[in-house]
Amino acid sequence: MAFDIAVIGGGIVGAATLYKLQVKYPHLSIVLIEKMDKLADHQTGHNSGVIHSGLYYKPGSLKARNCIQGRKELVAFAKEHGIKHDVCGKVVVATDPSELPFMEKIFQTGLQNGIEGIRKLTAEEVKEYEPFVESIGGIHVPVTGIIDFRGATEKMVELALAINPNSELRLNTEVTDVKKMASSSIIQTNKGDVEARYLVFCAGLQADRLAKKDGIKLKEKVVGFRGDYYELTDQAKHKVKNLIYPVPNPDFPFLGVHFTRMTDGEIECGPNAVFTFKREGYGKTDFSFRDTWDALTYKGTWKLFFKNMSFGINEYRRAFSKKLFLKTLQRMIPSLTMDDIKPGRAGVRALLLAQDGDTRDDFRIEYHGNSIHVLNAPSPAATASLAIGGYIAEEVEKHFKL
Repeated sequence: MAFDIAVIGGGIVGAATLYKLQVKYPHLSIVLIEKMDKLADHQTGHNSGVIHSGLYYKPGSLKARNCIQGRKELVAFAKEHGIKHDVCGKVVVATDPSELPFMEKIFQTGLQNGIEGIRKLTAEEVKEYEPFVESIGGIHVPVTGIIDFRGATEKMVELALAINPNSELRLNTEVTDVKKMASSSIIQTNKGDVEARYLVFCAGLQADRLAKKDGIKLKEKVVGFRGDYYELTDQAKHKVKNLIYPVPNPDFPFLGVHFTRMTDGEIECGPNAVFTFKREGYGKTDFSFRDTWDALTYKGTWKLFFKNMSFGINEYRRAFSKKLFLKTLQRMIPSLTMDDIKPGRAGVRALLLAQDGDTRDDFRIEYHGNSIHVLNAPSPAATASLAIGGYIAEEVEKHFKL
């Protein structure tokens, strides 16, 4: 049977897109194609589980608009469908006077983005929220929270499939090629061909490769960055109440190592950010010749390396040294010791990297014939997923005249 729409990629953005499309078009048959044996098995299932507020994103950008709208939708969705979550708030703390101007900048950004209830804190007020943090001041963000993103992803797909009996989820199904026909496309997979009139690609770490298979002449490449986490041991869990973030360095494209209480009660510390030699590799020594060749023969990778040389070296040293990782954590909580942390899991982030090494900070969606491609959806895409899904559903209506 031919489907009306195929969504490729079963992370939370793909799941939210399926859900929003199926709610908007209950009569259309939609197939969600995912190469793994379960949903949310890469970026979604390995992220820090944070519902982001929208504090860091340029006012008016897709990131800012979708994060704030998506956060509100996600919390409402979690409440309605019993997804584990907690809007517990977070503190962003400065530990050095050099960080104060940038802390002021993100505070003003937060105000411009209309983030509810944010306020500046003195060092003493920070301690009211997080008694073990030593800082020179901070920002309290009450609308930040934590959630089980994997559970949310599964629920979105479950709800979508209940709307139309002709819609399907196909796991363990890897897309190998795309062939354009006159009025539809044939998606070639390891489990046979799937025909659909319209395609939506939400392929995360493989977004650039699938875009090329679909005929997009893409100059940029996706480059993966692994983030390693530590966990607090039972003896140290009392030192973190909710979420503690540093002031992010404006010269570095990541938020910095932070403390996160998870929905299962564990406290994670991390992640760092190191170039990974395998896009879907979660071990420190994982290696793929194809992924490494792709990244290291691309000039954008080297431009990024040279722009961030000292950061990159420090991140690598920290990846292999518990002592150096601890030292970073002690900037915010000096009382932590080596016995307070133990190695945890890892995640991989996909960055669509421009040829000049720019990390393509905003979300990026492109159109190609009867296809829509989500080419860049880094953090806060999980928080923004329902808003992104809604945006794509509107774009489907416009571009495909449904």
